Amino acid sequence: MGFVFGLVVGLVVGLAIIVFFVRSENSRSKRRNELAATVAAFARMTVEDSRKILPAQFYPSWVVFSQRQKLTWLNQHLTKIWPYVNEAASDLIKTSVEPVLEQYRPIILASLKFSKFTLGTVAPQFTGVSIVEDEADSVTMEMEMQWDANSSIILDIKTYLGVSLPVQVKDIGFTGVFRLIFKPLVNEFPCFGAVCFSLRKKKKLDFTLKVIGGDISTIPGLSDAIESTIRDAIEDSIMWPVRKIICILPGDYSDLELKPVGILEVKLVQARDLTNKDIIGKSDPYAVLYVRPLPDKTKKSKTINNELNPIWNEHYEFIIEDATTQHLVVRIYDDEGLQASELIGCAQVQIRELEPGKVKDVWLNLVKDLEIQRDTKYRGQVHLELLYRPFGMENGFTNSFSSNFSMTSLEKVLKSGANGTDTIENEKAVTQKKKEVIIRGVLSVTVISAEDLPIVDLMGKADPYVVLTMKKSEARNKTRVVNDSLNPAWNQTFDFVVEDGLHDMLILEVWDHDTFGKDYMGRCILTLTRVLLEGEYKDSLKLEGAKSGKLNLHLKWMPQPIFRDS
Repeated sequence: MGFVFGLVVGLVVGLAIIVFFVRSENSRSKRRNELAATVAAFARMTVEDSRKILPAQFYPSWVVFSQRQKLTWLNQHLTKIWPYVNEAASDLIKTSVEPVLEQYRPIILASLKFSKFTLGTVAPQFTGVSIVEDEADSVTMEMEMQWDANSSIILDIKTYLGVSLPVQVKDIGFTGVFRLIFKPLVNEFPCFGAVCFSLRKKKKLDFTLKVIGGDISTIPGLSDAIESTIRDAIEDSIMWPVRKIICILPGDYSDLELKPVGILEVKLVQARDLTNKDIIGKSDPYAVLYVRPLPDKTKKSKTINNELNPIWNEHYEFIIEDATTQHLVVRIYDDEGLQASELIGCAQVQIRELEPGKVKDVWLNLVKDLEIQRDTKYRGQVHLELLYRPFGMENGFTNSFSSNFSMTSLEKVLKSGANGTDTIENEKAVTQKKKEVIIRGVLSVTVISAEDLPIVDLMGKADPYVVLTMKKSEARNKTRVVNDSLNPAWNQTFDFVVEDGLHDMLILEVWDHDTFGKDYMGRCILTLTRVLLEGEYKDSLKLEGAKSGKLNLHLKWMPQPIFRDS
């Protein structure tokens, strides 16, 4: 009986194992087929399909969707014809770059010329090409270029002491984007009138300098001076928006030449929460601003000593030659005295993001490197006011703060001045007149109230009051003290005579009054740009340097413009 029972149980268990195994295999086979179908579907996906499924912020930093096509065929042909290109281009580059080298020649040198210039036997490699959507009567191509050259470039350098030094430029490595513009398109072969070429972007440029038969380090500062000169010469001679024009068909191509298209006005207001680069004390920050990084086109602010929240309130102007591609760069440095300054952080603003004639007030986060897109470390912020004014644009710019106001601050001064109106006929006259105008008037500030001020007393209350200061004139007023309140109401009005409204600013500091002193609670910093444009406005401003709190204000401007004698 036991044998029969064991046999039956064994058969049942055996059959159950066989059924389970078969079902498991069928299930695994089905999953493999589904996975294969999924992989096949992913293989057929386009870049646009991928972007629809997963937003860009979820991709790792190494995933890049390139819009550029490969250029293997071009590299093969370029390698074949490179000896002829080298011979033809070497003389052309030498004659065009040499005057620019002389223009940026360091003052310690008497002359700086090429004694030998050849591009070498290694042809550059184009790694990708894309077509830029541009004007209807042109075709714009951008090609990524990589070049590890074996060029033979020797500079003949002479000092004022009569010493002649042959300096070799070697180990050149370049990565960038080369731009070609075929314009205008015509109905005559080869279907375009001229070709413009330029370096659209310089991603990397490395080279070494060596004195033939000597050591360049024996003359202090010579290597850095020559390297800076070479980089400035490249920037000024071939970097976009500078372009070289080759005429293919007879015609007038003056519209292709580099020319200014507008002016960018920048007010560097302040920075806050800067990273401290000093071990003892605080950093001594200053700002460098540029659109094109050339010595004569770069602006530098004053240095604010021992301060991580500097206030500059400085105004600059930059010539814009291509509003679609150029950008403003701001770099904040820590002044180290005789040593090289240390970079705190940098930021940039694309000109195309600015609405022409409209003031834009921005706070920009500082990053370590503008090329690194995913730098999340906080290094502080810089505050700018920006106004882009294209040449030839009709007056009547839109005010960024009020939809009912249609004049710029300059036009308002010119049209509502005490001496009547002035008509400006052209852009040069506007620029000149602007320099002659002093925006003078009375600024009326009403400190209405504050809300949610931070607790600074042990009893959980505060006795706040506000100190108002005009930065340029140093005129000062203060409100009364409101006892035991974190939401005080003052409703006090103060008038300030402002001699130069374009370059002055208002600082409001909130303090807690104590019997034996006072405690700082926070501050608000205002330029006068908005009140000059609007004439009057109310606003609620967050306190800087405080965990909470805001200040409610009412500002009114009563202009009394005057003019300098020309």
